[in-house]
Amino acid sequence: GLFFIIASGGPKLVIPNTLADNAPENLTIPLGLLIFIGVVEVAGGIGLMVPRLSALAAAGLSVLTVLAAGTQAFIADKPSMGIFPLVLAAIFAWIAYERRATITDLRTWLSR
Repeated sequence: GLFFIIASGGPKLVIPNTLADNAPENLTIPLGLLIFIGVVEVAGGIGLMVPRLSALAAAGLSVLTVLAAGTQAFIADKPSMGIFPLVLAAIFAWIAYERRATITDLRTWLSR
């Protein structure tokens, strides 16, 4: 969770213009989308640390990291850089699967 808050999502929110200028693969991504991705990463990182939200956060981060791997492979033309996001996606999918009961618990809690 802290990785997504501090190292991944945080810089996209604090210094988005610098990221867009320094990373060539970010040039094809609009600045608004880069900021949105940062917000989703920070929210997912926080959600991983909240037991009730961990399964939903892990599922969302799994989708996000698969899309990041696709971006690395096809847009940035660096397929070898897509391996790390795919490993993270597998870990997040496992977390979501193992904590799937919290999703139904959350649905029950919200429907009260």
